[in-house]
Amino acid sequence: MANSAGSRKRARQSEKRRQHNASLRSMVRTYIKKVTAAIAGGDKAAANEAFKIAQPIMDSAVTKGIFEKNKIARSKSRMNTRIKAMA
Repeated sequence: MANSAGSRKRARQSEKRRQHNASLRSMVRTYIKKVTAAIAGGDKAAANEAFKIAQPIMDSAVTKGIFEKNKIARSKSRMNTRIKAMA
């Protein structure tokens, strides 16, 4: 356990940061699920709209270091491909 005042503060800060990052990660996953559900539902317009909303949220998570850049790029590409194939 943290003994010095500095290490106690560092433990508090890292716990706060961990919870914030977990919240952002959860939010991104929720938006990805909304897009996936719209694709599974077969409604191209709804899927497109959900994707437009999810895209900037996913990109901001990359900027904040929550997700790896290539992981989000890959998932956006796959979602976009699936939406385009719904014609």
